[in-house]
Amino acid sequence: MSFFKEFKAFAMRGNVIDMAVGIVIGGAFGKIVSSFVADVVMPPLGMLLGKVNFTDLAITLKEAVPATVENGKEIAAVAAVTLNYGKFIQTTVDFIIIAFAIFLVVKAMNTLKRKEEAAPAAPPPPPAPSKEVLLLTEIRDLLKK
Repeated sequence: MSFFKEFKAFAMRGNVIDMAVGIVIGGAFGKIVSSFVADVVMPPLGMLLGKVNFTDLAITLKEAVPATVENGKEIAAVAAVTLNYGKFIQTTVDFIIIAFAIFLVVKAMNTLKRKEEAAPAAPPPPPAPSKEVLLLTEIRDLLKK
């Protein structure tokens, strides 16, 4: 089998397509949760904690240096070096919400799976009687008459 045929067979499997759909939906869900945390959860939390905007929380390790001109040569500006721990807090809250949502989905799936396993399966139909048994049944019925 050629490389491309093998790849096509792999890519067209149902599990791969399902996984791709899950990844796309998961990415969109991640964006929704990030927006929810940044725009809905964190502003009131910041207000409760003294009007703090978490995205602005940072520790400056080295101040920014503006662009200058010395001896006719332009020296490029250097950006400040900061530890953005506010963004880290926001990302951690994003993760906790996403992890909790995934936990709820998995828990629901496990509950449904347990109910499905616990439900008694319909008993299989009894096997059809053999020709001998049918013949003997007919003889018995004739003798009764």
